[in-house]
Amino acid sequence: MSQRTITINGRTVPAAEGSTILEAATQAGQKIPTLCHHPDLPPLGACRVCLVEVEGERNLQPACSFPTREGMVVWTHSAKVRKARRTVVELLLSDHPSDCTACARNRNCELQTLAEELGIREVRVRVEPRGYEVDDSSLSVVRDPDKCILCRRCLQTCSEIQGVSGLRIRGRGYDSLVGSAFDTPLGSALCVNCGQCINRCPTGALTERSAIAEVWEALEDPELFTVVQTAPAVRIALGEALGMPPGQIVTGRLTTALRLLGFDRVFDTDFAADLTIMEEGYELIQRVTEGGVLPQLTSCSPGWIKFIEHFYPELLPNLSTCKSPQQMFGAVAKTYFAEVAGVDPAKMRVVSIMPCTAKKFEAARPEMRASGFQDVDYVLTTRELAQMIKEKGVDFMVLEESEYDDPLGESTGAAVIFGVTGGVMEAALRTAYEVITGEKLDNVEIHAVRGMEGVREASVKVGDLDLRAAVAHGLANAARLLDRVVAGEGGYHFIEIMACPGGCLGGGGQPIPTSPEIRQARADAIYQADQEMPIRRSHENPSIQALYERFLGKPLSERSHHLLHTQYTPRSRRAVQVQDDKSGRQTGA
Repeated sequence: MSQRTITINGRTVPAAEGSTILEAATQAGQKIPTLCHHPDLPPLGACRVCLVEVEGERNLQPACSFPTREGMVVWTHSAKVRKARRTVVELLLSDHPSDCTACARNRNCELQTLAEELGIREVRVRVEPRGYEVDDSSLSVVRDPDKCILCRRCLQTCSEIQGVSGLRIRGRGYDSLVGSAFDTPLGSALCVNCGQCINRCPTGALTERSAIAEVWEALEDPELFTVVQTAPAVRIALGEALGMPPGQIVTGRLTTALRLLGFDRVFDTDFAADLTIMEEGYELIQRVTEGGVLPQLTSCSPGWIKFIEHFYPELLPNLSTCKSPQQMFGAVAKTYFAEVAGVDPAKMRVVSIMPCTAKKFEAARPEMRASGFQDVDYVLTTRELAQMIKEKGVDFMVLEESEYDDPLGESTGAAVIFGVTGGVMEAALRTAYEVITGEKLDNVEIHAVRGMEGVREASVKVGDLDLRAAVAHGLANAARLLDRVVAGEGGYHFIEIMACPGGCLGGGGQPIPTSPEIRQARADAIYQADQEMPIRRSHENPSIQALYERFLGKPLSERSHHLLHTQYTPRSRRAVQVQDDKSGRQTGA
């Protein structure tokens, strides 16, 4: 790509052809504040916070969308720019709620940070907030319209990244408001609960529906036996929410912190990920060898599951019938573990620590009661766990490391990589190869399915079979891949789809902010954790082997089908209200 030269604040810097002023300035280490801009999204120029002075231009220009040209001279913080920027931010603050200390995004709010950077100590014009009702109808996402600054990031995320387009702007000018189509509450709107809008919202207008109070109540009830499971992607992101740089593996401190919170047993969702591979891998083998419906589609991501139910119901027969690791864990905990530990499952509460807001919706699905109870009672995001650790007064940085409890705490490297896009595929292939061929896989690292491209294809030699595989992350990418499948193209055997960019490590419940660089650091940490594991194939997990010997019998047995498998149903592409039995709130249908 050819380069051009521009001048920013008196300094000559290179700028790639086709780049914007913001991109050139960022590359040169010159900071320009933004609100509507996000590195995952195309430029919009809606907020006007990134206005800069360009010599020769009559008006100030938005740096995020204004293209560079050879020899241009830019001033990013001139008196004229600073005055305009302060005016824009003051107008945003004029009708914005001022109860910052009670906001979930306090001290992690881009509007708050920008006001501090600009030295705004008073807002000259104050308008009372509209007093919109908070929409907490969804099991996953809470919307507070009063805190919305109309940056449109959520709209872009829902349409550009996820392809759902469930959000709209209604009204004009001062009366503009972001919401779902026809003003439908989020809980009954066309929404897949992925929470990607939360991760890109600069304020507290979008947050997860918290389960912290319910979990504290369960922990403090002496009559209850509380167990917790932690997803693979939590161990490489929790540190960020507690002041550490991205990509730190904090598994040992995580387990210690959970014991200090008061959990009776600390288990690992990775155990259930290994279990998922046993069931899903054998299901794939059965479909390939016995003529089942192909390609087989993975079923671990609840946002993806709701997406296919809404948009591609004709492909539901292609879905693996396996539950997600979270739900497999809940079913096993309230049956096998309850029996082994002598615990009354009616008195057991299973808490999940997940990188995902859609897991909250998944846990409440009526299909997820194979144990005779609700298999998973409460779901906390990574952010919620960080908040509980702070509330408890735990100094995370100085904690000693500890191990997970037995028997649902032993796992393999194959389970760890569930947290990154391509990981489920790679883990399944590690087992499927050895089961099909009867031979040891020399190198368990299958790089053909790794990477951050939106859609990846690979052909993996498994014995005499050239197994055609594809991986997609982000639902807009998934849609492009599924359109090919519907058209009869690709000839795939196995497809992995994750709802969130980068897979679970980029989930809607992970620490904010998110960016390609942050997600890559998390991915690197996951692969490092895999390399450090003594066992890296799911079928070699001794605790999984014991589970089958003592309880399940074999993969795809009658008992495993009852506890570990499920089925899904088509949903309308329009918003339909369905009453949720447990909460009384509306859930999307």
